[in-house]
Amino acid sequence: MRWFWFDRYLEFESGKRAVAIKNVSLAEEHLHDHFPGAPTMPNSLIIEGLAQTAGLLVGEAKNFERRVVLAKLSKALFYLPARPGDTLTYRADVQEIREDGALVHCTSHIGDKLQAEAEIFFAYLSGKLAERFLFQPGDLLTWLQILRVFEVGKTADGGPLQMPAKFAAHNRLVNGA
Repeated sequence: MRWFWFDRYLEFESGKRAVAIKNVSLAEEHLHDHFPGAPTMPNSLIIEGLAQTAGLLVGEAKNFERRVVLAKLSKALFYLPARPGDTLTYRADVQEIREDGALVHCTSHIGDKLQAEAEIFFAYLSGKLAERFLFQPGDLLTWLQILRVFEVGKTADGGPLQMPAKFAAHNRLVNGA
């Protein structure tokens, strides 16, 4: 089972930035253990939510043709705890995309208050590692659709974000169209 640490995208601009939300709920099991009597979303899971928000942005920048992994967390600062009932707004701004990876500045807000910020470097895998699937194409496509990437996504020139050809072909195969 894969864990998703954000609920959906609100904005997604190819190769530039993304905005997503995470509703923190008492229905999440990890909150009952962290911390008993004062449930708080663990900072490590907030980092994971930021990384998922940004990682898909970095992957889409290369049309999901390159495998992306979190390579380095060079900065992570936390200013407020995230508690049940809070809605975290994750923002990911691409600072630089290179052939070997991308640097992304990420923030988390609760309302208008800065909750956390991080600098994350993502690497594009190469060699034999690049040949392995991190996700099955159908699973990744389903995830992207649930997260509303193609509904809210825009290309760098402002047009609607299109589903990559390899996903569209898989979609046609599965749906018999």
